[in-house]
Amino acid sequence: MVEIIWTDSAIQDLNEIGEYIFLDSPRYSELTVSSLFDAPSILINHPKAGKIVPEFSLQAIRELICGNYRIVYKIVNYERIDILTVHNCSRLIRNVIQVDDDVDF
Repeated sequence: MVEIIWTDSAIQDLNEIGEYIFLDSPRYSELTVSSLFDAPSILINHPKAGKIVPEFSLQAIRELICGNYRIVYKIVNYERIDILTVHNCSRLIRNVIQVDDDVDF
């Protein structure tokens, strides 16, 4: 079974998304952030469930699409996945995260 680690950057992304939506709808803000936070639970048993992020073309860098958001994660090894960012699908992602291609899986 895989452990899912949320990076500080990904947690900050969730907070910013929640704060932005909160301005229009506190209830929708709560639902969106909760949905985004729960979505990666599928990775516990299926680490490769997400598709490879086309901007990086690395086997270890994958994404789950949840509504209008991309949850980008890195398969570190057979026991760990790091959530790197939660990003609006309409925005470019290239400069948001730095990745390397060394993985142990």
